[in-house]
Amino acid sequence: METEFKIWDPKKGISLGPVMLHFYSLMFIFAFGLGYVIMARIFKIDNVDEKFLEPLFTWTLIGTILGARLGHVIFYQPELFKEDFLSVFLPISTRGGLHFTGFSGLASHGATIALIFTTLYYSFKIIKKNPFWVYDRIGIVVALGGAFVRMGNFFNSEIIGKPVDSSSPFAILFPQQSSEYGVTIPRYPSQLFEAVGYFCLFVLLWFLYRKTDKKYQQGWLFGLFFIILWAVRFFVEFLKEPQGDEFIQFAGLNTGQVLSIPFMISGFLIMIYSKKFKLPKEEAAA
Repeated sequence: METEFKIWDPKKGISLGPVMLHFYSLMFIFAFGLGYVIMARIFKIDNVDEKFLEPLFTWTLIGTILGARLGHVIFYQPELFKEDFLSVFLPISTRGGLHFTGFSGLASHGATIALIFTTLYYSFKIIKKNPFWVYDRIGIVVALGGAFVRMGNFFNSEIIGKPVDSSSPFAILFPQQSSEYGVTIPRYPSQLFEAVGYFCLFVLLWFLYRKTDKKYQQGWLFGLFFIILWAVRFFVEFLKEPQGDEFIQFAGLNTGQVLSIPFMISGFLIMIYSKKFKLPKEEAAA
């Protein structure tokens, strides 16, 4: 394609003989791999036994994948429960014959809700700590993981931005975009906007965790994480194309924005009430 615009038209992945390692899958591997390494470092800093790391990783993985998938179907494609039920829980499709699709269609709101519940179980039944102690630390790695996931969306030319004037420095063509977006025209790289926002959030949370006493005020870091993460999502939504049918809309806001508002409000409330859960430094790792 010959054009004056910047073009994003990468290969789907890395060819390993008969197997293709898709970049989207690779981003998930980076997200969970680096998350594991960072959480191991956090446990070491807080003098927490490493035996608690494996179950945290397991429950986080389950909550993220299952919650994200269910969230997407419930909020954006509820018809799949009737039309292609197996595709809700398995990386396959039965429409037009049985074929492998991979897990396409994941919603961060669903992943967040599921992670809240799986982390509650982990906190009370496994590590036996105040859930906010765990949330404060898991929020750090989730912010970084979110950046990698959005980079995966960029590689896949999905969740693309709205049309933008050709003179804009952000104008990009996505030749591999889904047919649902219509003609290939210059668009915002909204995936990268979110990725940068989430990475900056990760840096901020890591700095506050390492250089301040906020980690002893259980819930404060988590509340800040909720506010900034969902604020980034809320404002970038203004530049994004709708993700499927918008079943939830209010006052001109789309589904992603409406769902983000309760999380941001929750973040403010958690930060306010976190002062009730302060730990003396000498008890922080007890």
